[in-house]
Amino acid sequence: MPSLKRFKTNYPGVFFIEGTSPTTGKPEKIFYIRYRKAGKMIEEKAGRQFDDDMTPARASLIRGERAQGKKPTRQEAREQRKAAKQAEAARWTINRLWQEYRDRRPGLKGLITDENRYQNHIKPILGDREPHTLTPFDVDRLRLKLLKTRKPGTVKNVLELLRRLVNFAAKKHLCPVPSFIIEMPKVNNLKTEDLNPDQLAALLEAMDRDPNLQAANFMKMALFTGMRRGELFRLQWQDVDFERGFIHLRTPKGGQDQKIPLNQAARELLEAHPRTDGSRYVFPGRGGRQRTDINKQVTRIKEAGGLPRDFRALHGLRHVYASMLASSGQVDLYTLQKLLTHKSAAMTQRYAHLRDDALRRASDLAGDLLGQVVNGKQRKIANLEE
Repeated sequence: MPSLKRFKTNYPGVFFIEGTSPTTGKPEKIFYIRYRKAGKMIEEKAGRQFDDDMTPARASLIRGERAQGKKPTRQEAREQRKAAKQAEAARWTINRLWQEYRDRRPGLKGLITDENRYQNHIKPILGDREPHTLTPFDVDRLRLKLLKTRKPGTVKNVLELLRRLVNFAAKKHLCPVPSFIIEMPKVNNLKTEDLNPDQLAALLEAMDRDPNLQAANFMKMALFTGMRRGELFRLQWQDVDFERGFIHLRTPKGGQDQKIPLNQAARELLEAHPRTDGSRYVFPGRGGRQRTDINKQVTRIKEAGGLPRDFRALHGLRHVYASMLASSGQVDLYTLQKLLTHKSAAMTQRYAHLRDDALRRASDLAGDLLGQVVNGKQRKIANLEE
Protein backbone atom coordinates (compact mmCIF):
# COMPACT_ATOMS: atom_id res chain seq x y z
CA MET A 1 0.00 0.00 0.00
CA PRO A 2 1.55 3.39 -0.95
CA SER A 3 2.42 5.62 2.00
CA LEU A 4 0.52 8.59 0.53
CA LYS A 5 -2.21 10.82 1.91
CA ARG A 6 -5.59 9.15 1.95
CA PHE A 7 -8.77 10.99 1.06
CA LYS A 8 -12.14 9.83 2.36
CA THR A 9 -15.22 9.51 0.17
CA ASN A 10 -18.92 9.55 0.97
CA TYR A 11 -18.92 5.74 0.83
CA PRO A 12 -17.82 3.76 3.91
CA GLY A 13 -14.63 1.78 3.41
CA VAL A 14 -13.75 3.61 0.19
CA PHE A 15 -10.89 6.12 -0.08
CA PHE A 16 -8.47 7.33 -2.71
CA ILE A 17 -4.97 8.62 -3.12
CA GLU A 18 -3.71 11.02 -5.75
CA GLY A 19 -1.54 9.54 -8.45
CA THR A 20 -0.61 9.83 -12.12
CA SER A 21 -2.10 7.92 -15.05
CA PRO A 22 0.49 5.54 -16.55
CA THR A 23 -1.12 5.97 -19.98
CA THR A 24 -1.75 9.73 -20.20
CA GLY A 25 0.64 11.06 -17.54
CA LYS A 26 -2.16 13.21 -16.10
CA PRO A 27 -3.16 13.34 -12.41
CA GLU A 28 -5.92 10.90 -11.40
CA LYS A 29 -7.47 9.33 -8.33
CA ILE A 30 -6.63 5.76 -7.35
CA PHE A 31 -9.46 4.20 -5.35
CA TYR A 32 -9.02 1.64 -2.57
CA ILE A 33 -11.45 -0.38 -0.51
CA ARG A 34 -11.33 -1.76 3.04
CA TYR A 35 -13.55 -4.57 4.31
CA ARG A 36 -13.54 -7.43 6.73
CA LYS A 37 -13.87 -11.02 5.56
CA ALA A 38 -13.73 -14.09 7.79
CA GLY A 39 -12.58 -11.86 10.64
CA LYS A 40 -9.66 -10.50 8.62
CA MET A 41 -9.30 -6.89 7.54
CA ILE A 42 -8.50 -6.65 3.82
CA GLU A 43 -7.36 -3.55 1.99
CA GLU A 44 -6.88 -3.57 -1.80
CA LYS A 45 -6.99 -1.37 -4.86
CA ALA A 46 -10.32 -1.07 -6.64
CA GLY A 47 -9.07 0.77 -9.70
CA ARG A 48 -7.96 4.04 -11.32
CA GLN A 49 -10.20 7.01 -12.02
CA PHE A 50 -9.53 7.24 -15.75
CA ASP A 51 -7.64 4.14 -16.80
CA ASP A 52 -10.21 1.84 -15.12
CA ASP A 53 -13.18 4.25 -15.24
CA MET A 54 -13.47 3.86 -11.47
CA THR A 55 -15.76 5.97 -9.26
CA PRO A 56 -16.46 5.92 -5.49
CA ALA A 57 -19.87 4.35 -6.13
CA ARG A 58 -18.40 1.60 -8.29
CA ALA A 59 -15.65 0.99 -5.73
CA SER A 60 -18.31 0.68 -3.01
CA LEU A 61 -20.21 -1.87 -5.10
CA ILE A 62 -17.01 -3.93 -5.53
CA ARG A 63 -16.40 -3.68 -1.77
CA GLY A 64 -19.84 -5.07 -0.99
CA GLU A 65 -19.53 -8.00 -3.43
CA ARG A 66 -16.16 -9.00 -2.03
CA ALA A 67 -17.19 -8.63 1.59
CA GLN A 68 -20.21 -10.88 0.94
CA GLY A 69 -18.10 -13.43 -0.89
CA LYS A 70 -19.86 -12.87 -4.23
CA LYS A 71 -16.52 -12.08 -5.87
CA PRO A 72 -13.06 -13.22 -4.83
CA THR A 73 -10.51 -10.84 -3.41
CA ARG A 74 -7.58 -9.86 -5.62
CA GLN A 75 -5.39 -12.31 -3.73
CA GLU A 76 -7.97 -15.08 -4.11
CA ALA A 77 -8.32 -14.29 -7.82
CA ARG A 78 -4.55 -14.51 -8.26
CA GLU A 79 -4.47 -17.82 -6.43
CA GLN A 80 -7.37 -19.14 -8.52
CA ARG A 81 -5.64 -18.15 -11.78
CA LYS A 82 -2.44 -19.76 -10.58
CA ALA A 83 -4.25 -22.97 -9.64
CA ALA A 84 -6.06 -23.00 -12.97
CA LYS A 85 -2.78 -22.64 -14.84
CA GLN A 86 -1.25 -25.45 -12.81
CA ALA A 87 -4.27 -27.66 -13.47
CA GLU A 88 -4.17 -26.88 -17.18
CA ALA A 89 -0.44 -27.61 -17.30
CA ALA A 90 -1.10 -30.98 -15.69
CA ARG A 91 -3.75 -31.90 -18.29
CA TRP A 92 -2.53 -33.86 -21.29
CA THR A 93 -4.81 -32.39 -23.92
CA ILE A 94 -4.48 -33.25 -27.60
CA ASN A 95 -2.90 -29.80 -28.04
CA ARG A 96 -0.25 -30.48 -25.44
CA LEU A 97 0.32 -33.95 -26.84
CA TRP A 98 0.90 -32.50 -30.32
CA GLN A 99 3.41 -29.96 -28.94
CA GLU A 100 5.32 -32.72 -27.16
CA TYR A 101 5.27 -34.95 -30.25
CA ARG A 102 6.46 -32.11 -32.48
CA ASP A 103 9.20 -30.93 -30.10
CA ARG A 104 10.66 -34.43 -29.83
CA ARG A 105 10.89 -34.77 -33.62
CA PRO A 106 12.37 -31.49 -34.92
CA GLY A 107 13.80 -33.05 -38.09
CA LEU A 108 10.99 -35.47 -38.83
CA LYS A 109 10.17 -35.69 -42.52
CA GLY A 110 6.72 -34.33 -43.28
CA LEU A 111 6.49 -32.38 -40.01
CA ILE A 112 5.37 -29.22 -41.83
CA THR A 113 2.57 -31.16 -43.52
CA ASP A 114 1.57 -32.69 -40.18
CA GLU A 115 1.58 -29.21 -38.62
CA ASN A 116 -0.86 -27.97 -41.25
CA ARG A 117 -3.11 -31.00 -40.83
CA TYR A 118 -3.14 -30.58 -37.08
CA GLN A 119 -3.74 -26.83 -37.00
CA ASN A 120 -6.42 -26.88 -39.72
CA HIS A 121 -8.36 -30.03 -38.89
CA ILE A 122 -7.63 -31.61 -35.48
CA LYS A 123 -7.03 -28.62 -33.21
CA PRO A 124 -10.30 -26.75 -33.88
CA ILE A 125 -12.40 -29.81 -32.98
CA LEU A 126 -10.38 -31.94 -30.55
CA GLY A 127 -7.46 -29.77 -29.44
CA ASP A 128 -8.77 -29.09 -25.92
CA ARG A 129 -9.86 -32.67 -25.29
CA GLU A 130 -7.89 -35.18 -23.26
CA PRO A 131 -7.16 -38.38 -25.21
CA HIS A 132 -8.92 -40.72 -22.80
CA THR A 133 -12.17 -38.73 -23.13
CA LEU A 134 -12.42 -39.37 -26.88
CA THR A 135 -15.14 -41.70 -28.11
CA PRO A 136 -15.73 -43.39 -31.48
CA PHE A 137 -18.49 -40.80 -32.01
CA ASP A 138 -15.90 -37.97 -31.72
CA VAL A 139 -13.70 -39.57 -34.36
CA ASP A 140 -16.71 -40.14 -36.64
CA ARG A 141 -17.74 -36.51 -36.21
CA LEU A 142 -14.27 -35.38 -37.28
CA ARG A 143 -14.30 -37.75 -40.24
CA LEU A 144 -17.75 -36.68 -41.47
CA LYS A 145 -16.93 -32.99 -41.09
CA LEU A 146 -13.77 -33.38 -43.16
CA LEU A 147 -15.50 -35.40 -45.88
CA LYS A 148 -17.75 -32.42 -46.62
CA THR A 149 -14.85 -30.41 -48.02
CA ARG A 150 -11.83 -32.74 -48.26
CA LYS A 151 -10.85 -35.73 -50.35
CA PRO A 152 -10.93 -39.20 -48.76
CA GLY A 153 -7.13 -39.40 -48.90
CA THR A 154 -6.82 -36.18 -46.87
CA VAL A 155 -9.33 -37.46 -44.32
CA LYS A 156 -7.34 -40.65 -43.90
CA ASN A 157 -4.10 -38.69 -43.40
CA VAL A 158 -5.70 -36.53 -40.69
CA LEU A 159 -7.08 -39.53 -38.81
CA GLU A 160 -3.73 -41.28 -39.16
CA LEU A 161 -2.05 -38.29 -37.49
CA LEU A 162 -4.57 -38.40 -34.64
CA ARG A 163 -3.93 -42.11 -34.17
CA ARG A 164 -0.18 -41.47 -34.24
CA LEU A 165 -0.54 -38.94 -31.40
CA VAL A 166 -2.56 -41.39 -29.33
CA ASN A 167 -0.01 -44.14 -29.92
CA PHE A 168 2.77 -41.72 -28.96
CA ALA A 169 1.02 -40.96 -25.66
CA ALA A 170 0.60 -44.67 -24.94
CA LYS A 171 4.18 -45.54 -25.84
CA LYS A 172 5.66 -42.78 -23.66
CA HIS A 173 3.15 -43.40 -20.82
CA LEU A 174 2.20 -39.73 -20.85
CA CYS A 175 -1.52 -40.04 -20.16
CA PRO A 176 -4.49 -42.42 -20.43
CA VAL A 177 -5.57 -43.11 -24.00
CA PRO A 178 -8.86 -44.20 -25.61
CA SER A 179 -9.93 -47.78 -25.09
CA PHE A 180 -10.75 -48.21 -28.79
CA ILE A 181 -8.61 -48.28 -31.93
CA ILE A 182 -8.96 -45.35 -34.32
CA GLU A 183 -9.76 -47.11 -37.58
CA MET A 184 -8.63 -45.77 -40.92
CA PRO A 185 -11.16 -45.35 -43.74
CA LYS A 186 -10.44 -47.37 -46.86
CA VAL A 187 -9.29 -45.14 -49.69
CA ASN A 188 -8.84 -46.26 -53.26
CA ASN A 189 -6.38 -43.65 -54.47
CA LEU A 190 -3.96 -45.85 -56.37
CA LYS A 191 -3.83 -43.62 -59.41
CA THR A 192 -1.51 -44.91 -62.10
CA GLU A 193 -0.74 -42.35 -64.79
CA ASP A 194 0.74 -43.11 -68.17
CA LEU A 195 1.47 -41.34 -71.46
CA ASN A 196 1.17 -42.72 -74.95
CA PRO A 197 4.17 -42.35 -77.31
CA ASP A 198 2.77 -39.18 -78.93
CA GLN A 199 2.13 -37.51 -75.56
CA LEU A 200 5.58 -38.45 -74.30
CA ALA A 201 7.23 -37.09 -77.45
CA ALA A 202 5.28 -33.82 -77.13
CA LEU A 203 6.30 -33.48 -73.48
CA LEU A 204 9.99 -34.09 -74.23
CA GLU A 205 9.81 -31.50 -77.01
CA ALA A 206 8.23 -28.99 -74.58
CA MET A 207 11.04 -29.66 -72.11
CA ASP A 208 13.67 -28.95 -74.76
CA ARG A 209 11.94 -25.72 -75.80
CA ASP A 210 11.47 -24.34 -72.29
CA PRO A 211 13.99 -21.64 -71.28
CA ASN A 212 14.20 -22.95 -67.69
CA LEU A 213 16.83 -25.67 -67.98
CA GLN A 214 16.62 -26.47 -64.27
CA ALA A 215 12.91 -27.30 -64.49
CA ALA A 216 13.26 -29.22 -67.76
CA ASN A 217 16.11 -31.37 -66.44
CA PHE A 218 14.26 -31.83 -63.14
CA MET A 219 11.36 -33.38 -65.06
CA LYS A 220 13.67 -35.48 -67.22
CA MET A 221 15.35 -36.92 -64.11
CA ALA A 222 11.91 -37.90 -62.76
CA LEU A 223 11.22 -39.63 -66.08
CA PHE A 224 14.66 -41.26 -66.47
CA THR A 225 15.01 -42.52 -62.88
CA GLY A 226 11.53 -42.55 -61.30
CA MET A 227 12.82 -40.38 -58.44
CA ARG A 228 10.31 -38.56 -56.29
CA ARG A 229 10.11 -34.78 -56.17
CA GLY A 230 11.49 -34.58 -52.62
CA GLU A 231 14.39 -36.87 -53.52
CA LEU A 232 15.28 -34.59 -56.43
CA PHE A 233 15.03 -31.52 -54.19
CA ARG A 234 17.51 -33.12 -51.77
CA LEU A 235 19.85 -34.49 -54.46
CA GLN A 236 23.42 -33.23 -54.03
CA TRP A 237 26.33 -33.61 -56.41
CA GLN A 238 28.12 -35.79 -53.88
CA ASP A 239 25.16 -38.19 -54.07
CA VAL A 240 25.86 -38.93 -57.74
CA ASP A 241 28.50 -41.64 -58.06
CA PHE A 242 29.53 -41.37 -61.70
CA GLU A 243 32.35 -43.89 -61.22
CA ARG A 244 30.28 -46.73 -59.78
CA GLY A 245 27.06 -45.74 -61.52
CA PHE A 246 24.72 -45.10 -58.56
CA ILE A 247 22.57 -42.31 -57.16
CA HIS A 248 22.37 -42.04 -53.39
CA LEU A 249 18.84 -41.13 -52.21
CA ARG A 250 18.73 -39.05 -49.04
CA THR A 251 15.89 -39.88 -46.62
CA PRO A 252 13.52 -41.32 -49.24
CA LYS A 253 9.86 -41.94 -48.49
CA GLY A 254 10.65 -45.41 -47.16
CA GLY A 255 12.83 -43.91 -44.42
CA GLN A 256 16.37 -45.29 -44.79
CA ASP A 257 18.85 -43.93 -47.34
CA GLN A 258 19.02 -46.05 -50.49
CA LYS A 259 20.80 -46.30 -53.82
CA ILE A 260 19.42 -46.64 -57.33
CA PRO A 261 21.39 -47.28 -60.54
CA LEU A 262 22.55 -44.30 -62.59
CA ASN A 263 21.35 -45.24 -66.08
CA GLN A 264 22.90 -43.85 -69.23
CA ALA A 265 20.16 -41.29 -69.92
CA ALA A 266 20.44 -39.84 -66.41
CA ARG A 267 24.24 -39.92 -66.59
CA GLU A 268 24.35 -37.91 -69.81
CA LEU A 269 21.84 -35.41 -68.45
CA LEU A 270 23.76 -34.84 -65.21
CA GLU A 271 27.12 -34.63 -66.94
CA ALA A 272 25.80 -31.80 -69.11
CA HIS A 273 23.75 -30.15 -66.32
CA PRO A 274 25.21 -26.80 -65.14
CA ARG A 275 26.51 -26.55 -61.60
CA THR A 276 25.61 -23.53 -59.49
CA ASP A 277 28.61 -21.89 -57.84
CA GLY A 278 28.53 -22.20 -54.07
CA SER A 279 25.70 -24.74 -54.00
CA ARG A 280 25.98 -28.45 -53.33
CA TYR A 281 22.52 -29.17 -54.75
CA VAL A 282 21.94 -30.46 -58.27
CA PHE A 283 18.71 -28.47 -58.57
CA PRO A 284 19.23 -25.60 -56.10
CA GLY A 285 16.72 -22.97 -55.07
CA ARG A 286 17.33 -19.34 -54.25
CA GLY A 287 20.76 -18.52 -52.92
CA GLY A 288 21.95 -22.03 -53.69
CA ARG A 289 19.85 -23.47 -50.87
CA GLN A 290 17.70 -26.58 -51.13
CA ARG A 291 14.76 -26.04 -53.42
CA THR A 292 11.30 -26.47 -51.92
CA ASP A 293 8.96 -25.81 -54.85
CA ILE A 294 8.99 -26.10 -58.65
CA ASN A 295 5.28 -26.51 -59.40
CA LYS A 296 4.86 -23.32 -61.43
CA GLN A 297 7.69 -24.16 -63.83
CA VAL A 298 6.83 -27.82 -64.41
CA THR A 299 3.12 -27.03 -64.83
CA ARG A 300 4.04 -24.58 -67.56
CA ILE A 301 6.03 -27.27 -69.37
CA LYS A 302 3.22 -29.79 -68.94
CA GLU A 303 0.69 -27.40 -70.43
CA ALA A 304 3.04 -26.55 -73.31
CA GLY A 305 3.22 -30.27 -74.07
CA GLY A 306 -0.57 -30.47 -74.25
CA LEU A 307 -0.87 -33.13 -71.54
CA PRO A 308 -4.18 -33.87 -69.78
CA ARG A 309 -5.05 -31.40 -67.04
CA ASP A 310 -5.18 -34.08 -64.33
CA PHE A 311 -1.74 -35.47 -65.21
CA ARG A 312 0.62 -34.74 -62.33
CA ALA A 313 3.68 -33.12 -63.85
CA LEU A 314 6.22 -34.86 -61.59
CA HIS A 315 4.67 -37.87 -59.87
CA GLY A 316 3.01 -38.75 -63.14
CA LEU A 317 6.45 -39.07 -64.76
CA ARG A 318 7.45 -41.50 -62.03
CA HIS A 319 4.43 -43.59 -63.02
CA VAL A 320 5.44 -43.35 -66.69
CA TYR A 321 8.91 -44.63 -65.78
CA ALA A 322 7.44 -47.56 -63.85
CA SER A 323 4.81 -48.34 -66.47
CA MET A 324 7.38 -48.51 -69.27
CA LEU A 325 9.49 -50.97 -67.31
CA ALA A 326 6.53 -53.11 -66.24
CA SER A 327 5.01 -53.27 -69.73
CA SER A 328 8.36 -54.15 -71.34
CA GLY A 329 8.08 -57.67 -69.94
CA GLN A 330 11.79 -57.59 -69.14
CA VAL A 331 11.55 -56.38 -65.53
CA ASP A 332 9.96 -58.42 -62.74
CA LEU A 333 7.93 -56.71 -60.03
CA TYR A 334 10.55 -57.33 -57.32
CA THR A 335 13.17 -55.49 -59.36
CA LEU A 336 10.68 -52.72 -60.08
CA GLN A 337 9.96 -52.42 -56.36
CA LYS A 338 13.67 -51.90 -55.65
CA LEU A 339 14.04 -49.33 -58.43
CA LEU A 340 11.06 -47.37 -57.12
CA THR A 341 12.28 -47.80 -53.50
CA HIS A 342 8.84 -48.96 -52.42
CA LYS A 343 8.90 -50.09 -48.82
CA SER A 344 6.51 -52.94 -49.53
CA ALA A 345 5.50 -54.93 -52.60
CA ALA A 346 1.89 -53.77 -52.19
CA MET A 347 2.64 -50.39 -53.76
CA THR A 348 4.30 -52.01 -56.76
CA GLN A 349 1.31 -54.29 -57.38
CA ARG A 350 -0.50 -51.44 -59.16
CA TYR A 351 1.76 -52.17 -62.14
CA ALA A 352 1.10 -55.93 -62.09
CA HIS A 353 -1.50 -55.73 -64.84
CA LEU A 354 1.09 -54.17 -67.16
CA ARG A 355 3.45 -57.04 -66.39
CA ASP A 356 0.62 -59.46 -67.07
CA ASP A 357 -0.04 -57.80 -70.43
CA ALA A 358 3.62 -58.24 -71.36
CA LEU A 359 3.53 -61.88 -70.34
CA ARG A 360 0.33 -62.35 -72.33
CA ARG A 361 1.99 -60.87 -75.42
CA ALA A 362 4.98 -63.14 -74.92
CA SER A 363 2.68 -66.14 -74.55
CA ASP A 364 0.79 -65.16 -77.71
CA LEU A 365 4.11 -64.86 -79.54
CA ALA A 366 5.09 -68.33 -78.38
CA GLY A 367 1.75 -69.62 -79.61
CA ASP A 368 2.27 -67.98 -83.01
CA LEU A 369 5.77 -69.45 -83.34
CA LEU A 370 4.60 -72.91 -82.39
CA GLY A 371 1.68 -72.54 -84.77
CA GLN A 372 4.06 -71.74 -87.59
CA VAL A 373 6.12 -74.83 -86.78
CA VAL A 374 3.03 -77.05 -86.67
CA ASN A 375 1.63 -75.63 -89.89
CA GLY A 376 4.97 -76.03 -91.62
CA LYS A 377 5.23 -79.63 -90.52
CA GLN A 378 1.71 -80.38 -91.75
CA ARG A 379 2.47 -78.87 -95.17
CA LYS A 380 5.64 -80.97 -95.38
CA ILE A 381 3.68 -84.19 -94.65
CA ALA A 382 1.06 -83.22 -97.22
CA ASN A 383 3.73 -82.75 -99.87
CA LEU A 384 5.24 -86.17 -99.14
CA GLU A 385 1.87 -87.84 -99.45
CA GLU A 386 1.32 -86.27 -102.86
